[in-house]
Amino acid sequence: MTEDRERRLIDAFVEVTGSLVADYDVVEMLQTLVDNATDLFDVDAAGIMLANQDSELEVIVATSERSNLLGILQLEAGEGPCIEAFRTGTTVSADDPEDMGRRWPVFATESGTAGYASVHSIPLRARAAVLGSLNLFRNTPGHLNDRDAAAARALTDVATIIILQQQSAGHAARAQEQLQQALDSRIAIEQAKGFLAHTHQVDMDTAFALLRRYARSHQMLLQEAARGVTERTIVIPPAQVPDPAPSAT
Repeated sequence: MTEDRERRLIDAFVEVTGSLVADYDVVEMLQTLVDNATDLFDVDAAGIMLANQDSELEVIVATSERSNLLGILQLEAGEGPCIEAFRTGTTVSADDPEDMGRRWPVFATESGTAGYASVHSIPLRARAAVLGSLNLFRNTPGHLNDRDAAAARALTDVATIIILQQQSAGHAARAQEQLQQALDSRIAIEQAKGFLAHTHQVDMDTAFALLRRYARSHQMLLQEAARGVTERTIVIPPAQVPDPAPSAT
C-alpha cells in the first residue's frame, strides 16, 4: 500500500468516524463511504442496501445510476450477492460471470449488461444484527485482494457501529426511526435528481452531484435539500451545474 493510499484510507476513516461525535446525516455518511470505497479499492462501483422496518432491503446509496439500478434489479429478482450477504450475515464474492451465472442467473445477466464481471458483498453486521450490505462491483474478473477486502470490511464495521450507536444508550426505537427516515429520504432524493436532470438537461449522476454539493455548501441534510428542490423552495440555477464527472463504472 503506497503512502498516499495509506493517507487517503486514514482520511476515509477519520471522515466516517467523525459521525460518532456529532449529529450526522445517515445518507450522506453512507454515500461518503461508497465514494471512498471506489476511490481507495480495486473496484469500479459500489452501493449499500439497508433493511427497512419490515426487514426488506432497499437501495439507499450508490456511486452511479448503473450500480443503483443493479441493486434494484436484485431486489426485484430476489437473488444476488447483496441479498445473500444480508441473509447469511457473511461476505459473498463471485470472481467471474460464470460463477455469478451458476449462483444467480438473473443477477448475472443484468450484471453483464451493466458491464460488471465480479462482485464482493459485505454485510453490515454487529453480532446478530444485520442491517444490510455493502456491495463492490468490478469491471474485470478476479477477486478483491486481501488488503482491500480487509479495509473494506473495517469501513463497513465502522459504518454499522455508527448506525447502531443510539441503541447503546437505550434508544433502539429512535435508531430504527432514524434509519427508516433515511430510507424514506431516498424517495425525495430520487425525485429531486429527476427534477434537476430534466430542468438542466443533465444525466442523473450529474444531477445528484449538484444536489449533494448544494446541501454541503449550505450545511443542510441531503434530504432537506432534496425536499426543497421538489417543493420549489430551493432553486439551484443552471450556472451552478458542474461539468459531468467521469463515470464510476
